[in-house]
Amino acid sequence: MTSISAERIAQIEARFDELQAKMASGELDSDAFVAVSKEYAEVEPVAKAAAHVRRLRAELEVLQGLIDEKEQDAEIKEMAEEEAADIRSTLPEAEKALALQLLPKDSADARPAMLEIRAGTGGDEAALFAGDLARMYQRFAEENDWSTEMVSANASDVGGFKEVVMSVRGSNVFGRLKWESGVHRVQRVPETESGGRIHTSAATVAVLPEPDEVDVQINQEDLRIDTYRASGAGGQHVNKTDSAIRITHLPTGLVVQCQDGKSQHKNKAQAMKVLAARLYEQEREAAASEQADARKSMVGSGDRSERIRTYNFPQGRVTDHRINLTLHRLAEILEGPGLGELVDALTAEDQAAKLANMDGA
Repeated sequence: MTSISAERIAQIEARFDELQAKMASGELDSDAFVAVSKEYAEVEPVAKAAAHVRRLRAELEVLQGLIDEKEQDAEIKEMAEEEAADIRSTLPEAEKALALQLLPKDSADARPAMLEIRAGTGGDEAALFAGDLARMYQRFAEENDWSTEMVSANASDVGGFKEVVMSVRGSNVFGRLKWESGVHRVQRVPETESGGRIHTSAATVAVLPEPDEVDVQINQEDLRIDTYRASGAGGQHVNKTDSAIRITHLPTGLVVQCQDGKSQHKNKAQAMKVLAARLYEQEREAAASEQADARKSMVGSGDRSERIRTYNFPQGRVTDHRINLTLHRLAEILEGPGLGELVDALTAEDQAAKLANMDGA
């Protein structure tokens, strides 16, 4: 692994000290203070990691001096050698932690996310599986102290969803959930299968970072907005009001529908949030395609047409095909808590690939 130079560490710590001084000066207006505070929050963990490496290196240098001194007391030299050995075993991890802090960050990682799940091949069984995935992500959100809000849902007649969209808000939501985009495959015996045969079905997951208002400008003249009567479960309201909304973004052809709320105004607001997220993701993908080689990593492209994971019920296992990881904890993963181990493994693999690219650069 590439060693971070002493000069680079000094630059990081100097910038952190400069930001601290600016915040303490009382001379910043509110906008400048917000900007400096944001950079301070980003630099602080990097500066702490840099300071830790600098201190370990300095201690090792002092200890090595004691060890190399010919007239040094034997007992002191022995203690110095023990402490130096401890530091040599600790230093590589500290340097790796600093290198990870210095990796380029995806600015969208800290954002809330729009999570879209659609039943794929497999008919009713695929819709049931889409429902299983929706519950898995809701429980995973609870584990991470995130909040979820159902934006739209097209329920299946037999249970589950043909399509469901939810908003997930909290700390580092997109950074954790972005690995979930792609095709999820399930292998199990459906309840309606009398012969006990295993069926294979699939659902597609798309995770989109929610943009700030300034990130995506949507011109009203680019929209065609249609209202229609909601269908499906919903009681008398379904038959009386044209509350469902369909928004077509004419320049891109993107279509968003929302019929969950009883209020046409709320359905329109929710549909606009989904549209903004999809447009923002299009812009991100366009920018990323210009540097596709640099963006590639061992965990795949995040393309939602890519088969990423198989949930095998007869064997009680879940396999993530991007990193060839199999966990025999299917029930725990579908309950939410177990999903964290998969996400952590994918994150670690991505970081390892980026560190390798850093070394080869």
